[in-house]
Amino acid sequence: MLRTTLAGLRLHKSRYVTTVLAIMLGVMFTTGTMVFADTLKAGYEKTVMGAATSVDAVAVEGEREPEDPGDPWETVPLTDEHLEQVRALPQVSAADGMARGEAVLLDGDGRAFGFFPPKALSFGEHSRFSAAEGSLPADGGEIALATSTAEQLGFAVGDRVTVLDRDQEKREFTLTGLVDFGAEPIYSQAGAIVFDPATLREMTGVRGYAEIDALAAQGYTDEQVADAVSEAVGSGFEVRTGERFGLDMAEGSGADTEMLRVVLLLFAFIAMFVAGIVIYNTFAILIAQRQRELALLRCVGAKRSQVFRSMLAESLVVGVVSSVLGVLAGIGIGMAGAALGGPALGMGASDLAVTPAAVATGLVLGTVVTVFSALVPATRATRVSPLAALRTSATAAGLEKGTGWVRVVLGLLAFAVSAALVAVSRFSGTGTTGPVIVTGAALVAFLGVVVLGPLLVRGIVGAVGLPLRRVGVPSMLAVDNSVRSPRRAATAMIALTVGATLITGYSVVSASTETTLTRTLEEQFPVDYQISTQYGPEGGAQEDTDGQDPAEEAGDGAAEGVPAEGAGDGGTEGAADEDGPTVPLDQGIPAGVFDVLSAQEALERVIADRSVYVEVDGGQSLPVTTYVNGRLGVDLTADTVEGDLTDLGPGKVVLSEGYADGARVGDTFTLPGLWGAADRDLEVVAVTEDAQRLSGATVDPHDFNAAFPRVSEDRSLYVIADPDAEQAQVRESVYDSIEDHPTLQVMSTAEMKEQFSGILDIAFYTVAAMLGLAIVIAVFGISNTMALSVLERTRESALLRALGLTRAQLRRMLSVEAVLLCLIGAGIGILFGVLFGWAAADSALPGLVFAVPVGQISVFIALSVLAGLVAAVLPARRAAGTSITGALASE
Repeated sequence: MLRTTLAGLRLHKSRYVTTVLAIMLGVMFTTGTMVFADTLKAGYEKTVMGAATSVDAVAVEGEREPEDPGDPWETVPLTDEHLEQVRALPQVSAADGMARGEAVLLDGDGRAFGFFPPKALSFGEHSRFSAAEGSLPADGGEIALATSTAEQLGFAVGDRVTVLDRDQEKREFTLTGLVDFGAEPIYSQAGAIVFDPATLREMTGVRGYAEIDALAAQGYTDEQVADAVSEAVGSGFEVRTGERFGLDMAEGSGADTEMLRVVLLLFAFIAMFVAGIVIYNTFAILIAQRQRELALLRCVGAKRSQVFRSMLAESLVVGVVSSVLGVLAGIGIGMAGAALGGPALGMGASDLAVTPAAVATGLVLGTVVTVFSALVPATRATRVSPLAALRTSATAAGLEKGTGWVRVVLGLLAFAVSAALVAVSRFSGTGTTGPVIVTGAALVAFLGVVVLGPLLVRGIVGAVGLPLRRVGVPSMLAVDNSVRSPRRAATAMIALTVGATLITGYSVVSASTETTLTRTLEEQFPVDYQISTQYGPEGGAQEDTDGQDPAEEAGDGAAEGVPAEGAGDGGTEGAADEDGPTVPLDQGIPAGVFDVLSAQEALERVIADRSVYVEVDGGQSLPVTTYVNGRLGVDLTADTVEGDLTDLGPGKVVLSEGYADGARVGDTFTLPGLWGAADRDLEVVAVTEDAQRLSGATVDPHDFNAAFPRVSEDRSLYVIADPDAEQAQVRESVYDSIEDHPTLQVMSTAEMKEQFSGILDIAFYTVAAMLGLAIVIAVFGISNTMALSVLERTRESALLRALGLTRAQLRRMLSVEAVLLCLIGAGIGILFGVLFGWAAADSALPGLVFAVPVGQISVFIALSVLAGLVAAVLPARRAAGTSITGALASE
């Protein structure tokens, strides 16, 4: 039996080409994902470890719990005294400190780089970092930049670079070197500037060190050095060996890599699922076509178990060969992904990482899926009586059975359960539960399609076939052929249905999300420009505060912090309430900008946003906001639970539902006053929904100024252009008004929409490209079905040719068949995708604006037609090239 099985494989190897391709693609994606993720992780580890292991011990700044529980933990820097103590240790041969603050870097247009200032550093010769290009700064006229920062801004060694000092005065430096900070997020995200130590203190006011790096003296291990340094600096600081420090950082970097691995493996699972459907369909047709052959083996003495094992051996050989090819291709794909995508993700050069787990997973997955997919067809083959099989023709008997009432009941039941799950998701509230339930509903619906597939094929082909029958003889024959074996057609198209559902569903989610965000911007943010400050340098213990020891300062840093509830927006420097609580506020927009903007003729209205956080009953931190020169309900809106936003005025307040604590329209709300101001009783005129523009308490400027007399600066400015002004004139007016304030960030609503759209489009096309692999596998399955069908109908095709059907008409007939299969699969998938995409988006996104991307769906339908034509090319060519007399005389 083994020789017979291997001989059959050699004889009919062409029948397995598309099956091998389907398995290979699925395995390729799986192995490629693992190789890519392993290489990426190795690159992160190499970059981080390479820097960390260049020193033997690392001591980092400590943290101190603030006096006010609502404030963040304060940093406690290492001092010059600590550094001298470390240098004096016999276990240490050399040590240097790294100081760290923040400074504002200007780009080529003179605007502040980034929403957060880059880190400003200085470090000595014995540090984890060194110049990757050029040299480190030697005096007050030189700086170095992080390699990633220089690339983003287009700076090169030798350029003149402008940085703002602590008084916001411009200072020019010569760029002397570039430093590769690798994957450390603190430097790779916001960027980094390197000064010499004296210039860093002058530019930022920083004192002390964020880190002390030490080298071991001869004869001492890293652990001994770390223990000695830990004892020298005291218990308030964390000390680790360079290797341990690097491993900890690599684990943090690797967390993102693991998440990427999980996401990619999800797409790999989808690809293997679709491949499994194709494999099952292929073996079902092959075994059905070979019933006479298998019956003959039974007649000459083969047992049922031998036939069964023969079929499994055949699938095992196909699975192993396909998996080996897939693993090899996957290694190549992983290598290409690491080479192209690694630098974009902050990974340095690294050797290809091919682990045994990646190879074994690909081999086992491809082989197991193939063998498992062949189990049902192989079992079916053993149940056919040898004499009954010998009396039948060589057609795929067993695949032409109709749809009985049991199938109808089970199929309708699956659809009913799916609909019920969708209904349940509607009442689950927003969050992750709803999409999970919708996913379950989609899987149950797929089961219903599998069960009712033959009936669906008959019905759809019957409806679509009416006009096709009148087009010509080839189309009429194609319609008849499609309904002749509806179970085969249904099994072939289910793989395409899965892919079409996923792509359409995601496109609906993407389009609905984009439409919802656009509406939110237009309704709740109906302005043309927003002006805000760059997030200021971090406060804390490293700030130079008139010579005081940073370790003795408990309140200064906290005054600029952000409370646990997420506060941090405000108008002036932090100040303490006379009754004790500290109010954290950020630096606001400089005074005078509002007046300069308001004087511009091209601008219709300028609105100032002022905000502060106060503590209310129960210790909750409440954001209180006012909009100077803004009209609530007109310029700034939000969805209301009750009340009218336009009623806001002196003595009144608008509350968001989460902060209302049960208050209703007409109730009295007490607004705490700060800095000696009296509390104010305000009437609630409206309650807004959560997650809206108006969050917390919104009050009239008169009440805000009376309750918070020290808040005089604006957090943000919103600009509404004159409708008659040209866009270029409006933009010029805005930028001219803030020319003397380079740290102000300007964002237009059009740019915001473009950013949202760009992010969503990138995500959509990335996901679509990954799901496209499932579509490709499904098309292979349809092509395989057509090819096997052509082999089965060789005499029939020859007879049609003998009766006058031309080669072109025969090719057209088979092309129409393939297009019908693709359109049916894509049509059902699009219907499911729209339904489940809406349900998933609506259950996850509050206030969803449902949108169907008609253009994308139209493109997908056109691609389905093209896929059908491509799937029919080789089978149609083979059928048209078959000899008429040879085929008629073959049986």
